[in-house]
Amino acid sequence: MNPIVQCVPNISEGKDLDKIKRIIKPLQNQDGFKLISYEPDKDYNRTVITLIGHPDMMIKPLLKFYEIASHEIDLNYHKGEHPRMGAVDVCPFIPIQNITMDDCIQYAKKFGELIQNHLNIPVFLYAMAAQKPNRVLLPDIRKGEFEGMKDKIKEKEWFPDFGKPEIHSTFGVAAIGARMPLIAYNIDLDTDNEKTARQIAKYIRGSSGGFQYVQAGPALLKERNHVQVTMNILDYAKNAIYRILELVKIESKRFNVHVTSSEVVGLIPKEALLDSLKYYQKAHQETFDKDMSLEEVTKLSIKYLQLRDFDIYKIIEANL
Repeated sequence: MNPIVQCVPNISEGKDLDKIKRIIKPLQNQDGFKLISYEPDKDYNRTVITLIGHPDMMIKPLLKFYEIASHEIDLNYHKGEHPRMGAVDVCPFIPIQNITMDDCIQYAKKFGELIQNHLNIPVFLYAMAAQKPNRVLLPDIRKGEFEGMKDKIKEKEWFPDFGKPEIHSTFGVAAIGARMPLIAYNIDLDTDNEKTARQIAKYIRGSSGGFQYVQAGPALLKERNHVQVTMNILDYAKNAIYRILELVKIESKRFNVHVTSSEVVGLIPKEALLDSLKYYQKAHQETFDKDMSLEEVTKLSIKYLQLRDFDIYKIIEANL
C-alpha cells in the first residue's frame, strides 16, 4: 500500500483571496495527493492548507507553491494576529498510513534542502526533524518573528540548517518539520478584551504550568468582534480536548465572560473527538458507541464541543 502523509503548509496571507488562489494553484488537481482544504483567516492574516497523499508526489508541486509565495508575499508589509517568520511559515510532514516518523523526517530534510537550493530561502528543521535541541519547539525558532529574525539568524546558535545566516529580504525564513498530528484548536469568548484571553491562555498552556502539551495565546478577531484563546494541542492523547474546553469555561467565569463556540483549524483525528465524546455522553447518561459513524461523530462534536464551521471532512479519516 502507498504511504500517506498529511502536509499542512501555512502561508502568511489570509485577506487577499485572489492572491491565495494563485499561491495554492500548484497544489490543486494533482495526481497522488489531494488538496483537502485551505482556510484563510483575515484576523490572523494566515491561511492553513491541508494536503493528504503520497509524499513523493507532493514535493515538486510544493516547491512551485513556495516559489509563487515568494513572489506574492512580502513580509515587510504583513500584519496579523498570527506570529510569523516566513511567507510560507511552516510545512510539517505528518505520518498517517504506511509510513514511519523516520520517513517523514527524511522527507522534511530532503524538502528543506530543495527549498534552499532552488529558492535561496534559509530553512530551519523543527519538531521531530530538529537537528538541535533549541529547534524542537516552533515558538522558540519563531520568537522575534520576521522582524527579529534579521539579527537572530546571524547568531551562531540560530544559523539555519540549510542556507546562509541571512533572511530572504521579502520571504523571511522557512520552517520544515515532521511531527505527529496536532490539533489547532481555538476557543471563542464573548468579549473583545484581549487581556482576558491572554490571562486564560496563561492558565492552560504548558509553559505556564497548565496542560503539558498545549501551546496557547490570545487573539483578537476584529471581523467577529471577539477574542479567542488560540492553541496547538501537541498530544491529544495526553491532553484531551474536553478537559481544555471545560477548564477554559471555568477560568472564564472569574472574568464574567463565557465560551460561545470553538473551532478546529485544519484536520482532526477521529480518535481525538471520540475521547471527548465519551466523556460528554457518559456525563449526560447517554450510551457511547466507539464504532459510531463519522456522521454521528460530526453531529455530536458540534453539539458538545460547540464547534463552528465544522463538517465531516474536517476529520482525517473522512479523507482517506
